[in-house]
Amino acid sequence: MRLYGLTGGIASGKSTVSRMLRELGAQVLDADAFARQVVEPGTPGLAAVAARFPNVLTPEGRLDRVKLGARVFGDATERAALNAIIHPLVGQAFLERVQELAAQGVERVVYDVPLLIENGLQGGMDGVILIWVPRPLQKARLMARDGLDDAAAEARLAAQLPLDEKRPHATWIVDNSGDLASTRAQVERVWQAVLARG
Repeated sequence: MRLYGLTGGIASGKSTVSRMLRELGAQVLDADAFARQVVEPGTPGLAAVAARFPNVLTPEGRLDRVKLGARVFGDATERAALNAIIHPLVGQAFLERVQELAAQGVERVVYDVPLLIENGLQGGMDGVILIWVPRPLQKARLMARDGLDDAAAEARLAAQLPLDEKRPHATWIVDNSGDLASTRAQVERVWQAVLARG
């Protein structure tokens, strides 16, 4: 089985490209979905997060993502502590799913990971697709999408490697600064290139 990484940055349009790839027939696995799965109520992941970060559970015993986000986005030490809990669990869930798909005869998987390059996962991929937009546009989209002020948007952008620094690690770059038709045309070309690799 061949593994391809799909990455970008916050508000770069990764979800849009992921959806387009699925429409083209790609088997896309979403790291964010695994990250939610490993902190469901009753999981060891949620217990570990709750022990390290008191008062981040809702009254119903679920993870309060807004509270947790407020604690980790502006603090690199807290973010690293959270990642140390979550990332190994996500990696394990991913490997289990890949093994299931391989047993079903799936030949290629696209792994949608926001922090693919930050976590050094690109070396284990057969290729990397980077969704890129200019930083001012990325920030404007983030502020509009999440209702953030300038400082909050900057804090979230600072928590990730800038898109321009991810470019050298990319096999293919999808420029998502234009309209959807332009993005779709690029995604179709990338998917054809992936298929051509066998």
